[in-house]
Amino acid sequence: MGFVSGLIIGLALGIGLVFAFAYYESIRSKRRSDLAATIAAFARMTVEDSRKILPGECYPSWVLNWLNIQLKKIWPYVNEAASEMIRSTVEPTLVQYRPAVLASLKFSKLTLGTVAPQFTGIWIVDAESKGGQVTMELEMQWDGNPRIELDIRTRVGVGLPVEVKDIGFTGVFRLIFKPLVDEIPCFGAVCYSLREKKNLDFKLSIAGGDIRTIPGVADAIEETIQDAIEDTLTWPVRKIVPILPGDYSDLELKPVGTLEVKLVQAKDLVNKDLVGKSDPFAVLFVRPLRSTMKTSKTINNQLNPVWNEHFDFIVEDVSTQRLTVRVFDDEGVQASELMGCAQVPLNTLEPGKVKDVWLKLVKDLEVQRDTKNRGQVHLELLYCPYGMENVIKNPFKPDVKLTSLEKVLEGGHEADAASSQKKKDVIVRGVLSVTVISAEELPATDLMGKADPYVVLTMKKSGAKFKTRVLNDVLNPVWNQTFDIVVENGLHDMLIVEVWDHDTFGKEKIGKCIMTLTRVILEGQVRDTFPLDGAKSGKVNLHLKWTAQPVFRDY
Repeated sequence: MGFVSGLIIGLALGIGLVFAFAYYESIRSKRRSDLAATIAAFARMTVEDSRKILPGECYPSWVLNWLNIQLKKIWPYVNEAASEMIRSTVEPTLVQYRPAVLASLKFSKLTLGTVAPQFTGIWIVDAESKGGQVTMELEMQWDGNPRIELDIRTRVGVGLPVEVKDIGFTGVFRLIFKPLVDEIPCFGAVCYSLREKKNLDFKLSIAGGDIRTIPGVADAIEETIQDAIEDTLTWPVRKIVPILPGDYSDLELKPVGTLEVKLVQAKDLVNKDLVGKSDPFAVLFVRPLRSTMKTSKTINNQLNPVWNEHFDFIVEDVSTQRLTVRVFDDEGVQASELMGCAQVPLNTLEPGKVKDVWLKLVKDLEVQRDTKNRGQVHLELLYCPYGMENVIKNPFKPDVKLTSLEKVLEGGHEADAASSQKKKDVIVRGVLSVTVISAEELPATDLMGKADPYVVLTMKKSGAKFKTRVLNDVLNPVWNQTFDIVVENGLHDMLIVEVWDHDTFGKEKIGKCIMTLTRVILEGQVRDTFPLDGAKSGKVNLHLKWTAQPVFRDY
């Protein structure tokens, strides 16, 4: 009996010890996981994050102090090297962007002065042992005393010695050390770029007078300097400095894809004119260079313009680049007035999928303190990465190739080379089947709190119209009517869907929605719910189906 009881007690103690050990190991494992997650979170912290968490006395400023002391010591050597580098890299860009009013534009004197910049922030963005690189960002502020003089000559032969002074700059530089190697200094090359330009102020002056007394010259020079900085130094542009011998072509800037943008429309824009309405147009860009900016046509006397224009852009870094839209009021011979602007981060786009967005316009993209309603702009976006042509089809740039027989008929290899230089206008002709399924939550239009709704479909280019039957005394009508519409140019046409209220004494528009056909052409069919613009409430449910045959026309 004693043996049995001892055995039972022993087994109980053994099981208890096993469970206790397992519980203890579970706690240790959770602590290790929490510690790893905490360390990973600290590794992703920026300087701004640490300043929010830590008080000023705890912030490790000794790193920045040490860097600033060392930079001050070596600044005379940095000044000499950087001045020569700026002259050799920026001057050709100044010539490239030289405004038409100037015959020549180059540096006559260039030195960065005796005041070194100050580092105000430092953090590690990425440290990948597998990728073999370390990415660091440095926030820098500079209120220096440089000596920069431009030798400018106008078209009429007048020489203008222009001095650039009172420069104030704040920005973030990105440094990429890659590849990581075993040799000192442990990396093969360093790649640097201006990741973010927070502020750049400077003044222009000429000997014995104010340059702004010469019409157009000051603005043209300022725009040229801004473009030169953007083109030569601002991310994703980067400069590579080899440290150890090797091939570093993989660090160079390369296009990674194309962004197709359909500027559809805008609504509720702010009126900038005292008489009549504004004349809006839009400027779109991924990089703010005049050579890559796209400008829409001007819609006169309209606060709800419909553009339906297509633009394409080269993408170099989808993780950081953005599409910017600026809407202006055309003032004729005077400078256009900004009505509002908006941005879309490209990393929010799914490759090969059309994204339909309404963007709220703001006064300033950097400091969004203005709460005034400036209207919205409607875009369709399609990002197509290079190297995925077999997976993602870009309807605006199909693969057009000549067969061997066509090459012979066109004149052999010479015709093949010539054909590659021709621009192809893609005409997508087909049948659009539109099923008007239903509408929901329509506003009441009569005294009994009901409405007698029907839907009108209109193709913008051809003007073809199709109408559903009228349903009486209903705010959630169901039609389930299908219309087959022949479309001659699907990529550049629009479908306008209007919901009307039928009345014995007339008719009243309840609301409408406007859509391009890009999405249904790409996906084949789309079933979705679309809100009604101009209505207090309401949405319409549609099913769209596309059957197309592409036709290519040279021009």
